[in-house]
Amino acid sequence: MPPTDSASTPRTLSTVLNSVEVIHALMRLDGAGVTELADHLDQSKSTTYTYLTSLEEGGLVAKADDQYRLSFDFLLFGEYVRNRSPLYTIGKSHIDALAAETGQYAHLVVEENGRGLNLYKSKGERAIGDDYQAAKFQQRDYLHITASGKAILAYLPRERVEGIVDRHGLPARTERTITSRERLFEELADVREQGYAHNDGEEIEGFRAVGAPIRSRDGSVLGSMSVSGPESAFGDESRHREVVDAVVRTANVIEVNVNMSSRSSEIVENGEG
Repeated sequence: MPPTDSASTPRTLSTVLNSVEVIHALMRLDGAGVTELADHLDQSKSTTYTYLTSLEEGGLVAKADDQYRLSFDFLLFGEYVRNRSPLYTIGKSHIDALAAETGQYAHLVVEENGRGLNLYKSKGERAIGDDYQAAKFQQRDYLHITASGKAILAYLPRERVEGIVDRHGLPARTERTITSRERLFEELADVREQGYAHNDGEEIEGFRAVGAPIRSRDGSVLGSMSVSGPESAFGDESRHREVVDAVVRTANVIEVNVNMSSRSSEIVENGEG
């Protein structure tokens, strides 16, 4: 491992980073044998085998018929992390209600390392695209292509947004995807002015979404939520307005409840009351 300038770059362990890459590869490949994984990672079979057996010993990888896959321990980690989030514990019932009200998919989203993660999703009775939504739930989203992502970006400091774009770029998914910084910042200004964001075929052709931010008491963004569906689900201007109002209202209810919970915890900790 090459030396680094400790004043500017944190020290890292290559073995840990390589183990993380093995884990990501097993997820992308949906399980693999030693040879397939070694070829995918462009490393020797012996090195790959060493990482796999170490991860298996640690309980993170399971082996069956010479195939390695991620173990169910990741469910424990995922549930622990998710249940530690007040945004999830407080917001999920409201997301369920919104999905039932609109008949479409509703999502609760957080940002981490410049990408969006779906913390929770709920399906309405008229929702479509189950396979895509399932795949979406297992990956990080580019923030500029979704309504929920733009709702988050709009309330991050500009320098943070610049950093995210520097790191991840503005790749296009459709002809309508925003691919220029100037256009992105123009739209983020519109989001702040109106209080919600749109995705008009920017992620999938013919698919639309409305998203709204969820903010803390100091104004920083905690996450966002959205409703998405085919263009027909948003109908005419009246129906579109109904969806927007439902999304903004739900975001506000979640926001108030999360902030009240935070304030209640502070009161208990400080012995007030």
